[in-house]
Amino acid sequence: MISLKKYLDMETEKPVENMADSRELFGPILDCYRSALLAMGCAGIAACPPAGLELQQGLVELEKRLAGNVTPGLVAETEKKVEETLERWGERSANDLKTKANDVKELLLALARTAQSVGDRDKRYTGQFNELTMRLRTIANLEDLTQVRASLVQSAGELKTYVDRMTQESQSLVKQLQTEVSVYETKLKAAEDLVLRDELTGLSNRRNVEERIESGIAKSQVFCVVILDLNHFKEVNDTYGHQAGDSLLKQFAHELRSNSRSTDTVGRWGGDEFILVLDCDLPEAKLQLERAKKWMFGEYKIQIGTGAEQTKVEVSASIGVARWQAGEKMKDVIEHADAAMYVDKELTRKQKR
Repeated sequence: MISLKKYLDMETEKPVENMADSRELFGPILDCYRSALLAMGCAGIAACPPAGLELQQGLVELEKRLAGNVTPGLVAETEKKVEETLERWGERSANDLKTKANDVKELLLALARTAQSVGDRDKRYTGQFNELTMRLRTIANLEDLTQVRASLVQSAGELKTYVDRMTQESQSLVKQLQTEVSVYETKLKAAEDLVLRDELTGLSNRRNVEERIESGIAKSQVFCVVILDLNHFKEVNDTYGHQAGDSLLKQFAHELRSNSRSTDTVGRWGGDEFILVLDCDLPEAKLQLERAKKWMFGEYKIQIGTGAEQTKVEVSASIGVARWQAGEKMKDVIEHADAAMYVDKELTRKQKR
């Protein structure tokens, strides 16, 4: 895509013969550029959820800068900030993926060492355990996660067979192996939870919520989608800073989770938007929300900066609810809930005028 800065410079330094056509062309180019920023944010979340949300928020703010009167200086500054934002996301994503890969390799090597020690203890199984140990070490060097999973399942099945044969012969060694497997399962569960959780609030992230909705659709279950958008959240960030904004998001997320049922999926959709998936019909969903409002809405204390200073803010949210109808896709029910939320937001604005 042509640099917007270069395009504007061309307009200023050497106007084209048909200025009207040129200006008509600039609008679509600018719209494409803004759409590309939003698309990059969504792609960042899909590629690496922990770092993707920060990328999306940064790109959304940059996209909004280009919605008004655009000048060459503003475009140049925006392009520079886009490059810096993408560079930070790339570094963080690479570090996150490297950490997860190292954890998996560490677990596989630990399992390999355990298998080798068991094989050394009982010479009747030396050949089988040596073969299993070599396979586990090979798995740890693989990059293809699908191949890693398939090989690990096969190796784990063989290891279980060997252990079952030795149970009566060496209870202490079996206990040691069980401890190793327990540690592995705990770390694996923690890694899976991390991938499906929003890093700031601890709620389900977008990927987890989408999986829940797709599951409900596949099973033809009755469920409702609720979208909540905090009112005047930008004013909190602008007045007290992003740290205060993060404090408010975490507190609201806690109240939202506390006032939801254990069967509900409670997630952060992005920025100051939250989402619920309720396994009930529309009337019951609305009743549940009315009860929850009494606890979720109202006065919150937020931390200002790194000191002990606090301030109080009034918090409310615009809410949209939609029941999934047979034949609808995930994007349909989400769009209906989102549209209802904007109707509620507009009604709130009119009431305050």
